[in-house]
Amino acid sequence: MRDEPFNGSKTSSLPSVRVLFDDASAVEDLTSDLDRVLFGLGDRRLTVVCVGTDRSTGDAFGPIVGTKLKRSSRWPWVEIFGTLDEPVHAVNLASTLEEIHRTHTASPYIIAVDACLGKFDHVGQIIMEPGPLRPGAGVKKSLPAFGDYTLTGVVNVSGFMEYFVLQNTRLGIVMRMSDVVVEALLSSFHRLAMRRTFIGAPTDRSTAASREAQGFPGGTLPAG
Repeated sequence: MRDEPFNGSKTSSLPSVRVLFDDASAVEDLTSDLDRVLFGLGDRRLTVVCVGTDRSTGDAFGPIVGTKLKRSSRWPWVEIFGTLDEPVHAVNLASTLEEIHRTHTASPYIIAVDACLGKFDHVGQIIMEPGPLRPGAGVKKSLPAFGDYTLTGVVNVSGFMEYFVLQNTRLGIVMRMSDVVVEALLSSFHRLAMRRTFIGAPTDRSTAASREAQGFPGGTLPAG
């Protein structure tokens, strides 16, 4: 769990945005901005690392997102770390990052997902910003920063007894926020897959083998 960021990057060309989870256009807005983030990736692999634990309702935001993504993602070039069954948290974050970099000859593009605490009128906001996630800051833990792009959900109010606040966060809000994030990510991944198919971007062997096994001829990808 991180502190709520104050401002987005002022030097990056990538978007830094906030949307309220119950806005009618929340999914559409997040998808549009994610498209800008992923547009120039070429055939680079994507890794989504969802930080948190199922032992706290507020801090379960990341693992819930990871669980829903893993159930629905169908693209071999997308990897998900951090689920309710296999969470990524303070104890195993460093080893998880080591595993990711050890098993890839080319560094993947990493999207970091986490919960955060913030101002009262910011609760329910979903924040996307370029640059690494600095997890643990909200509860005074020193953990490795990581990621190319960060996506966080403001699940409750900061400033006093953070552990207690996280543990007593309403699960309903966390679930609804995670629904918005997952829908936007899946939609953006689908659009990226279609762009890669259209331009004939080269793919790694595992992607090609998976397509052939599923009966998608000529380098095509599943539609959704």
